[in-house]
Amino acid sequence: MSKVVLITGASSGIGKSIATFLSEKGYKVYGTSRNPKNTENYPFELIALDVLKVDTIHKAVSLILEKEGSLDVLVNNAGMGITGPIEDTPIDEMRAVFNTNLFGAIDVIKAVLSQMRTQKSGTIINVTSIAGYMGLPFRGLYSATKGALEIITEATSMEVKPFGIKVVNVAPGDFATNIAAGRYHTPVFEHSAYKENYQKNLDLMDTHVDGGMNPIEMAKVVFKIINSKNPKIHYKVGGFMEKFSIVLKRILPDRTYEKILMNHYKL
Repeated sequence: MSKVVLITGASSGIGKSIATFLSEKGYKVYGTSRNPKNTENYPFELIALDVLKVDTIHKAVSLILEKEGSLDVLVNNAGMGITGPIEDTPIDEMRAVFNTNLFGAIDVIKAVLSQMRTQKSGTIINVTSIAGYMGLPFRGLYSATKGALEIITEATSMEVKPFGIKVVNVAPGDFATNIAAGRYHTPVFEHSAYKENYQKNLDLMDTHVDGGMNPIEMAKVVFKIINSKNPKIHYKVGGFMEKFSIVLKRILPDRTYEKILMNHYKL
């Protein structure tokens, strides 16, 4: 029997690419969206799930279990971007991105663990970000949410290993998706102390996304993880310099690394 896969945030971008790729490989895929539309245009089943509403999470998981009787893989992909200087970004928007990227992901994990424990098997793949390995200027909140999810993955992996469940991170770099359009952008305030540097970096971020990798590369890595008997905890999917930046952070003095980042972001 083909494995049953649940992928959150699958209506576009990386999530849609993963869902489509796994469907073509013969998996029974359920993708989710907050408001599924034109579901006949997807080569997989698209169902409703909002990571901010626990009742919709449980409803979606129950629907899958009623139809399939099992749930083998969760790809926790739903998320949102946020940009802005820490000083200028509204605290409510900060809480909102943590609720989506961290606590929403945790709620989905909690919803599938009971079934996976019963099966004595399962794979949970959390989509984080290379940005989660470092504090980036004007992306500090996003980096913080993804870094926190990386740590949650490490802890959960140890807790559920006795039940035959694998928990893994996949950290993408810049990919050619519509994530920039869905970000919360703190306005470039006319009298902000950060006006010039923030605007310059907004333009740079969008350029990076537009010139990013094909999301199919993420799908290939997810496929590899699902078929691995002993997957690693951390996977990075991105350009050489994106991945090398993590190595540099590990070996360079803090202020030297900070200077490299500031030069990169023209600060």
